[in-house]
Amino acid sequence: MTQLSPAHRARFGPPAQWGGAVFGVLGVLALALGWELYKFLGPADGVVIGTLTVLPRTSDLAMPHLWVMLARLFEPETGATVAVPLWQAVASASLFTLGIASVGWLVGVTVGMVLALLMQRFRLVESAILPWIILSQTVPLIAIAPLVRRWGAQINFGDFSWESWMSVALIASYLAFFPVSIGALRGLEAPDANHVDLMHCYSVGWWKTLWRLRLPASVGYLLPALRLAAVSAVIGSVVAEVSIGLRGGIGRLIVEYAGSSGGDPGKPWAPIFGSILVGLVAAGFVGLIGLFLRRFRRGESPA
Repeated sequence: MTQLSPAHRARFGPPAQWGGAVFGVLGVLALALGWELYKFLGPADGVVIGTLTVLPRTSDLAMPHLWVMLARLFEPETGATVAVPLWQAVASASLFTLGIASVGWLVGVTVGMVLALLMQRFRLVESAILPWIILSQTVPLIAIAPLVRRWGAQINFGDFSWESWMSVALIASYLAFFPVSIGALRGLEAPDANHVDLMHCYSVGWWKTLWRLRLPASVGYLLPALRLAAVSAVIGSVVAEVSIGLRGGIGRLIVEYAGSSGGDPGKPWAPIFGSILVGLVAAGFVGLIGLFLRRFRRGESPA
């Protein structure tokens, strides 16, 4: 059997990546099949143990068929004559949220990388701020989002004024910086001690060692962290939009459409599909970055 050379394997990518895509599609199909199977077999009032509802109801209002949700996407958003199709309204809101999440992701990645570099360079800094970085993720977003908006509203520098979307982006960066700082720190410390000693023997400075050794070695740790940060930024944006009431995003649509679930059961699911799509786009963008850094992806470690 003819085997591909290393150059061809690098060009077409490892088979595991294609297998992951296939398993991802199969997972979505299995989820759809499980949804319809439970709706067909499950009780209308759900599975109740004592006073606790363990499994949801299967009525058409609580759990509509998948084809009802998909058909609703191509119907007008409201009953008005000038109403746009529902998918167009969801797509517009998804782009709005994706833009805010992108800003938050960039800020979070920048802050996370700076913290990782400082912690790797100075052990005292790592001992001082690493516990606080971990502790920061225990604060609930719903509690701090209104506070961030209130504090931001008091910021004014000349013609600059803090807007509500900036508060959402700040919350997104708050979630995004954590996996990047931890993943980058692990990656920067990943080089073998013999390689680091060799750099010292040649009197190579810290900056050149960072550029030539530590950063390439950190790619296998950094890419999963960037992917997790991208998805976390999307989650933070959606939650913050709901918490502070920012209009125009997918989070606000989830709240608005939830009120029409009684008479239009397929409509509330449209923004949920939109938020899933935003998360997939964010993760896919990091996947494109990984294509350019494929030569450094040796032994990629999960975040």
